[in-house]
Amino acid sequence: MKYKTLGRTGLVVSELCLGTMTFGGDGFWTVIGGQDQDQASTLVRQAFDAGVNFFDTADVYANGLSEQMLGHAIRDKGLRRDEIVIATKAHGRVQDLVPPDASPHAQAEATRRQTARNISGLSRKHLFDAIDASLKRLNMDHVDLYQIHGYDPLTSLDEVMDTLNDIVRSGRVRYIGLCNRAAWETAKANGIAERKNFARFESMQMYYTLASRDLEREVVPLAQSEGLAILPWSPLAGGLLSGKFKRDQAGPNNARRASFDFPPVNKGRVFDCVEAMEPIAATHNVSVAQIALAWLLHRPWVTSVIIGAKTEDQLTDNLKAIDVKLTADDLATLDKVSALPSEYPGWMFQTQGRDRAGSVG
Repeated sequence: MKYKTLGRTGLVVSELCLGTMTFGGDGFWTVIGGQDQDQASTLVRQAFDAGVNFFDTADVYANGLSEQMLGHAIRDKGLRRDEIVIATKAHGRVQDLVPPDASPHAQAEATRRQTARNISGLSRKHLFDAIDASLKRLNMDHVDLYQIHGYDPLTSLDEVMDTLNDIVRSGRVRYIGLCNRAAWETAKANGIAERKNFARFESMQMYYTLASRDLEREVVPLAQSEGLAILPWSPLAGGLLSGKFKRDQAGPNNARRASFDFPPVNKGRVFDCVEAMEPIAATHNVSVAQIALAWLLHRPWVTSVIIGAKTEDQLTDNLKAIDVKLTADDLATLDKVSALPSEYPGWMFQTQGRDRAGSVG
């Protein structure tokens, strides 16, 4: 395993991060993963033994159960808290976990809570409530990386940054990051932080794959300019880049994409990429999924790739991506098949000798 610092900080994270969205839950969440505690604990220990020191969760994953299970796994498997980096997120509405045989009153209360005010968003009230709830579920006194998980049109960035700064100063959070935000909004938020001497966003958890390179238009140049870590999520495009899906064919019945077709992708582009990866995978004697992950690991602006797995075999395969060394010809082939169509003002930059990452050619 290799390690990198998180943006401009001195925090060292493994180049692969274990995402825990597959831990726990019922209903919708069983489509994502639905592992029980024993399975989750096994995956956490397996990742740690392979050198992974970075674990990512969120309060909304399985309505808080993912955080609970991650915390339990860390204690159950004897991981030392000072050796690992824990990231979680806040923004969404965490629903009550109500079993099917719950009383009518409990079910009615859970239904009422679905429309309650101030239990979602990025207001000062909600973020203070959310971090305390996450720490209780994780059974920890702090998290290392606290990330805003969505956009809140009702709360100003000034309030968000002021609140996050206070949470950092309180000791409950070490660093802050964001997910799925535009480059301009990130730059504006960190401008506020700089003017007011607040904690600034150090990382951006964003959707980024070989077949979906939109990030390179605006976010990558910002990250390179301002020293922000990029943490790609869904690096296999919800499984489409695993090699298990073929053009004009139905995928495996138990695959997530069979019942949860997310994130949205241009499937023609996806299968162009898969068909280009297959001979490269055969040459290296590895899986197609490992080629997709290795491509991300070769991107100089990527800090840590968030991987998820339902089984030990899947995790074993994903972890092996760190050993795949793509050749210059491999990278050229993959870059060509996945190239973004030119758009303004990008094509103007290219005529001036700048590539999409903003460097001078």
